[in-house]
Amino acid sequence: MMTEAAQKTIKSSEMDTKFKYEISKMHGGEKLMRCYQCGTCTSDCPIARFSDTYRPRQIIRMTQLGLKDRVLNSDTLWLCASCFTCTDRCPQDVEVASVIRVLRNLAAEQGHIPQVFKEECASILESGYAYKIPELRLKKRETLGLPPLPKGNPESIRKTLREVHFLKHMENKGA
Repeated sequence: MMTEAAQKTIKSSEMDTKFKYEISKMHGGEKLMRCYQCGTCTSDCPIARFSDTYRPRQIIRMTQLGLKDRVLNSDTLWLCASCFTCTDRCPQDVEVASVIRVLRNLAAEQGHIPQVFKEECASILESGYAYKIPELRLKKRETLGLPPLPKGNPESIRKTLREVHFLKHMENKGA
């Protein structure tokens, strides 16, 4: 089954002919043009097995075609588990997972980050944990005689994220 974005008719006005070259010049995207669409990346992908929309092959093809806005605005781009199965099995040695990482970074720079990741980021910045640990869980640990969870260090995380300009992108785009 094709994703909604992939099923839509492609108009030449949507195509950015330079996009594939931009990606090919970025670290991790150098081998993009080697892909000849055999589909091995999708057939071996553990996410694609359980998703009707996630298809690494489609993401690569849309990138090659210059469908920049479709790719960078797609929520399916964020479904990749970064397990590198696609990269390991690619007969052309295309680093599919790395290309997807490059695309995610570009999407994030433009503020195209799914809400769930924005909320996770907010939690990390607040507590140092990806999600709020429920009080009931903390009490259960105590009754079981388990040590308290280590305190998160959100200030250290903020410092690191500032250094890689992540916070600037989150703040500028209304996260």
